Amino acid sequence: MTAHRFILEPYKGIATRHTCPACHRKRCFSRYVDTEKQISFPDHVGRCDHEQKCGYHFTPRNYFDEKPEAKQMLLEKGSSSVLPKPGEIKTTPTSFINEEIVKRSLKCYKTNKLYQFLASQFGESSAMSLMKKYRVGSSRYWDGATVFWQIDHNNQVRTGKIMLYNPETGKRVKEPHNHITWAHSLLYKSGFNLKQCFFGEHLLSTDKTRPVALVESEKTALIASYYLPQYLWLASGGKNGCFNESSLSALAKRSVVLFPDLGATDYWQSKIGMIRNYGIEVQLFDYLENNAPESERKEGYDIADYLLQIQPDEAVLQAMNRKNPHLKTLIEMLGLELVNVQRNSS
Repeated sequence: MTAHRFILEPYKGIATRHTCPACHRKRCFSRYVDTEKQISFPDHVGRCDHEQKCGYHFTPRNYFDEKPEAKQMLLEKGSSSVLPKPGEIKTTPTSFINEEIVKRSLKCYKTNKLYQFLASQFGESSAMSLMKKYRVGSSRYWDGATVFWQIDHNNQVRTGKIMLYNPETGKRVKEPHNHITWAHSLLYKSGFNLKQCFFGEHLLSTDKTRPVALVESEKTALIASYYLPQYLWLASGGKNGCFNESSLSALAKRSVVLFPDLGATDYWQSKIGMIRNYGIEVQLFDYLENNAPESERKEGYDIADYLLQIQPDEAVLQAMNRKNPHLKTLIEMLGLELVNVQRNSS
């Protein structure tokens, strides 16, 4: 008999290994199962085998933290072994990365591929301003790679997500493999207790008035911050990221608008009740999900893909209406003043 109720699914052939929700590699993701067969966890509850290159690990405890009703349901069935009682829980302190490491990464932007893309779109001055504001760094792990540091509202560094971008398209490099890894995995080989926070969360401590806009991608947060500065843009780091007590408590008493990627709207909609439990005034922007054509759904468009289509120096509304009939409506709904969008030349 196993000593643990919730375990990673034992290997019984390739059908028991799945695509990782974080790095998207195939046949490397093990899902958690309930040995008492009373609960089926969602597909994202599990661990990626690529601990160094990815490091994704969403535990049953994480799941019960965000779905307390599921825990209560099992307790009502008499399953006292779901989780330890509060007095029995041995908490491990959150680990942090030395801020000096972050400071040393805040340079070499001329060779940073993401900076090159942003500079081509907005001009060097605006691109540099975005990198400094969000404390985005550069990494030598891959030539020209970007580090999205996760710095919490207490200005403590939780981790950094390292990714490589194509400087011409702004898309992530996924060939011959998905170029994504984690700073804590490279710096600390073992014993690092990671608790992620929102990308951009450190801005909450100095900006207490603007409504918060939450997106999935860190790059999208940067781009949207340029176009729509009336919001304070944060990123969850993925469809399933940061919907837990430790992250959401940072948004308590704030007004938040959710901007999920196409295809993630239903999942984020399902989190609204939990988000409101933290005293957060939350709305969901679902216009894109309700109106986007199938071609854009297949590509998993997010709000940045639409904003980057704006060219202020042409007959904007007419041109946008021809290229994308929904973009004009999107901009009007968001209240974006096109005349205020100025792209500087490099």
